[in-house]
Amino acid sequence: MSTTIEQATPTAGHTDNSIYIDAGIDHVWRMTNDLTTWPDLFTEYSEVTILAQTDTWFRFQLKMHPDESGRVWSWVSERTLDEAAREVRARRVEPGPFEFMDIRWSYAPEGDGTRMRWVQDFRMRPDAPIDTEAMARRIDANSKIQMAIIRDKVEAAAPGPERVT
Repeated sequence: MSTTIEQATPTAGHTDNSIYIDAGIDHVWRMTNDLTTWPDLFTEYSEVTILAQTDTWFRFQLKMHPDESGRVWSWVSERTLDEAAREVRARRVEPGPFEFMDIRWSYAPEGDGTRMRWVQDFRMRPDAPIDTEAMARRIDANSKIQMAIIRDKVEAAAPGPERVT
């Protein structure tokens, strides 16, 4: 897994994380873009509700599990899939404490597996409980955790020879 955290400007946050998944790109694409399974795929989401959709575009609400103080965070996002380019563009429509949050997922064949990459650009609101730099560190750390969990689940569900663990 490679990671960089960069500040595009003093007030813009940027994270860039990738992970190798030992599974074919079609399987990785299908499994990670099935929004209805995200509460099982990610450990942080408790519920996803599809609000509107076309073949390649989704508006959906994500709810997280309660935080340490019992608060349940939720927001609405839009996600556009470009299967031919193996790229997904997403943005928060209800950004909450963010001024904006844009995410690009990309998938590339690598050997017999797939390289999945998340690039996130955002800025926190001045009145947010955390500043942009601290949120960049939080998003970077959590992305590594979630990507490893997703890798393990996608590999376990991959078709083909049984995997020895």
